[in-house]
Amino acid sequence: MGIAATVAGCYGGGGGDSALQLTATNEWQNNSEEITQALYDAGLSEDIELEFISGGETTDEMQNQYSQWLSARQEKPDLMAFDSGWTLPFIARGQLQNLEAELPDGVLDTVHNDYFGQSVETATGPDSELYGVPLYPDFPTIQYRKDLVSDAGYDWEQYRSDPMSWEQFSHELKDVFEQSDVTYGYNWQAAPEIQLSCCVFNEFLSSWGGAYFGNPEENLYGEIGDRPVTVDEEPVLDSLRMARTFIHGTDAPDTLDEFAGEITSTEAFQWGLSPSMRPFTDGDAVALRNWPYSININGVEDALGEDMGVIPMPYGVPAGEGDYPGTGGSIGALGGWNYSVNPNTNRLEDCLEFLEALTSEEFQRANFELVGHIPPNPEVLESSTDVPIMSRYLEPLSFAGEHTMARPATAVWSQQSDPVAQEANAALMGDVSVSDAMSELRSRLTDLEESASES
Repeated sequence: MGIAATVAGCYGGGGGDSALQLTATNEWQNNSEEITQALYDAGLSEDIELEFISGGETTDEMQNQYSQWLSARQEKPDLMAFDSGWTLPFIARGQLQNLEAELPDGVLDTVHNDYFGQSVETATGPDSELYGVPLYPDFPTIQYRKDLVSDAGYDWEQYRSDPMSWEQFSHELKDVFEQSDVTYGYNWQAAPEIQLSCCVFNEFLSSWGGAYFGNPEENLYGEIGDRPVTVDEEPVLDSLRMARTFIHGTDAPDTLDEFAGEITSTEAFQWGLSPSMRPFTDGDAVALRNWPYSININGVEDALGEDMGVIPMPYGVPAGEGDYPGTGGSIGALGGWNYSVNPNTNRLEDCLEFLEALTSEEFQRANFELVGHIPPNPEVLESSTDVPIMSRYLEPLSFAGEHTMARPATAVWSQQSDPVAQEANAALMGDVSVSDAMSELRSRLTDLEESASES
């Protein structure tokens, strides 16, 4: 999940006021010349100079910086990379350029009809019109030591597009862990921060058939204050009990006997993405929940190479058996980034040409190879069979891309994310009971919904 770096650069000319200015992800910043050439190769006029600038060192900093730029009606930057988790609030405030009447019909048809649907929804307004073009979607998988799994007598390659249940996964992983000489079993992120609220907890509860706000098809981006808050329902509670079992074992309170326990270190309570990945990259963990960027890191020969396998996220209840539509089955949280146009730009035509190049199959394939960004068009992903490292995992990545759940990224989510992370973390640690934590969370979310709807 890339964020903007702090180094700016101009490519294609002299830069300065004549350049088309855009914020960029870390991965683009680190490969600026190659990305620029790929855009030119995909049809962007070489007369358009590109200047990559920083939007902030973290996604929160970027969100705040964008608010300042757009509220001040600044003409620059012309284009901004928006986290899919907070594009919608900017759309709701009328701060982004509506692209529906600006982009060519062919480009609009491609984005609306050929891209991963949930990814497009994160850049679509309540008027069903497009305000951003997905740069890449992001969805997690389980990365694992294929050699250790095989040595223990298991074959997880059969689950590349036919996921295991969490129950089966926990027992087989525990057996592999106990037969291996590694320090860690299953690494994931339980720190009280956005990764838990947007993603890890979201995946657990959704795969069990639960939801933050009832039916996701109606309420994920639904009317704030008028939708039910459902975090205290049984599927959500059971998902936390399962996760507690992974950490504390079955003898601890608020755990489930049918799952294998003590497969995740208590260090997970402080783990974000990098700390949880480091032992796996070093070959000292059986499995890791992480995003596609880490496949590119761990799949090189100097790390795990072809000894690394990838499978979709396991499920709590089978697909179609959740309490709400779209829940149950293997579910990965939806991440990713969209490019949107500053409505105050004086370079609208150049911005549109940039976005058109972004939608070309040629550029998406090049971007996938250069920096590991998943193509937002699933057909491009499935056909990228010659891309180093990532092409080994097209089957599980394609499956994961079709089985995602976005965070409820309404205008109030930025205030709700911290309480979700705090209460989920408290329940996982055992500071409070699972039911008490979720009752408290329900109360906090309800208060925020009511306050937002009244303002």
